Amino acid sequence: MSGKLKAAEVSAMLASQMEALARELLPGGKKTGAEWMAGSVAGEPGKKLAVHLYGAKAGVWKDFSQDIGGDPLDLVAHCLTNRDLSAAYRWACNWLGLSTETVEIRRAEIREKAEQAKAKEEEDAKKRVSRARDIWMNAQPNILNTPVDFYLQARGIKLEKFDRPPGALRFAPEHYCAEIEAPLPAMLAAITDLNGRCVAVHQTWLGQHGGQWAKAQLEIPKKVLGSFRGACIRLRKGAAGTTLKQVSPDEVIAIGEGIETCLSVAMALPDLRVLAAISLANLGTIRLPDTARNVLILADRDESTAAKKGLRKAIDTHLSAGRTVDVAWPPKGKDFNDVIGR
Repeated sequence: MSGKLKAAEVSAMLASQMEALARELLPGGKKTGAEWMAGSVAGEPGKKLAVHLYGAKAGVWKDFSQDIGGDPLDLVAHCLTNRDLSAAYRWACNWLGLSTETVEIRRAEIREKAEQAKAKEEEDAKKRVSRARDIWMNAQPNILNTPVDFYLQARGIKLEKFDRPPGALRFAPEHYCAEIEAPLPAMLAAITDLNGRCVAVHQTWLGQHGGQWAKAQLEIPKKVLGSFRGACIRLRKGAAGTTLKQVSPDEVIAIGEGIETCLSVAMALPDLRVLAAISLANLGTIRLPDTARNVLILADRDESTAAKKGLRKAIDTHLSAGRTVDVAWPPKGKDFNDVIGR
């Protein structure tokens, strides 16, 4: 074996001490759950840059303001060495206290920690799914005349216009919020896979402001518990009334990002099947049945480079699956919820 650690090995060692490294590289940031949040690679306060601190994804980061990201060594390069990876490698070796004598010992540590992290991540993922399902099952199915109903009304969404309220939404009167370490009312949404199994839950904490229900005044009022890649929130079955797996080739499936923008479209077009992807990145990765041939993407008006790139990727993904793709844009505002005059 070479007496010099590879860049990937140094990066893995940095990942094992990610919280300490994040505090040093991004001093203006703060820990939020299992992530370190900052404004950018400059290290100022904010929420545009997120770094995973623990588990199999420890060290993976993304600066959404500049559409850049990478591993811990990349973060060192962007924060300290003007993207010079060689200089970042030298800095990292010095920060880690590496020497020729310790290389083989540290290599063994990397392998052991990677195996432990993978096993822990798999176990934690199972626990998150189980917890998400428990939270969902214990929530109140009837959302009419609850803070969820009042919140949606304030957003211009009238549930009485539907033949029935969306079954994917529930109300939790006292849902724990880690940000304030106390319970708050919350709108919960079941995130399900193609087989209809709940794999995660979307949480929107609510509060009253000026006598009106709105998102709670939190730094992060919306969160997802569990991994939702490939899954979605099924808000409307449309005129077909069938399950997602039973979609016919001539049916159009509308896919948007947020719950509110998707419900706004569903209210205007009740015969349309509508799915919420939760995030731009998931717009193209939602798993659809082979019979799904027609997709309508409900796009937000976001002129950022990252948003345009994400939308293009979603379109290309559906096209590569042999589907026809149309894109609908809101005639005014950022999204379709703006159109109905929230």
